[in-house]
Amino acid sequence: MAGDWEWQWDETLYADSAPHYAVGRMPYPPGLAGAIGEELGLDGRGRLLDVGCGPGSLTLLLAGMFEEAVGVDADRGMIAEASRRAGEAGVANVRWRRLRAEDLPAGLGTFRVVTFAQSFHWMDQALVARRVRDLLDPAGAWVHVQATTHRGVPGEDPLPHPRPPWDRIDELVARYLGPVRRAGRGVLPTGTRAGEEEIMSRAGFTGPARIEVGGGRVVERGVDDIVSAVFSLSGSTPHLFAAELPAFEADLRRLLTRASDGGRFSERTREVRVVIWRP
Repeated sequence: MAGDWEWQWDETLYADSAPHYAVGRMPYPPGLAGAIGEELGLDGRGRLLDVGCGPGSLTLLLAGMFEEAVGVDADRGMIAEASRRAGEAGVANVRWRRLRAEDLPAGLGTFRVVTFAQSFHWMDQALVARRVRDLLDPAGAWVHVQATTHRGVPGEDPLPHPRPPWDRIDELVARYLGPVRRAGRGVLPTGTRAGEEEIMSRAGFTGPARIEVGGGRVVERGVDDIVSAVFSLSGSTPHLFAAELPAFEADLRRLLTRASDGGRFSERTREVRVVIWRP
């Protein structure tokens, strides 16, 4: 139950991980924006709010389907990276705020769509659900994008290059940081929060509708990509290793070099699940 979850957010949760997203996370499938747009009947009007936007991956993907997009995140580095990526991509209709979801509405106005991409489980879910419902237009939608983009699907089917040795990578992380998953200054002995459907229903949302997009694409990755994938995770963000960071990275690169085909790996991408709630 959500009430039994004792972990508390702190500002070190994703410290130092933002620069690793662009390198270490595989991109969303090409059809994701179109699938969301078709499901919601988007027509270029209205506003988008992306909560826990990180470096803006989903915000920037969807921004062109709205008059304006707003990305909010509690991490200073994430907001800086999102702003940099928006400038690099020439996306002019998006703005960024360093803000915790619990501090909404923060004078941001109302929105046609509010999105969460792998972020809701870090929040005070009941509080955030209520506040987001008040931000949504009456015909608006809450969109939860559930995606695992740092690693692909395990399997034995032949690929052009070996799969990254994720089991051994996880063992290496545990050797340095301990067997219990780290998260900021705390630990997650039982994982992240569950029970979203009950929370959303109690907050007055109806649904959900579900769609699945993509999956199965073969992506080629290098040693640097996998190193950044590891450092992009809350449980192995660089600051957690403290003085042992250089030794860990050297061990990780050694492991990957020995397991790779000339420094190259292949992975098959996972499906992205989209869950849509209505106010």
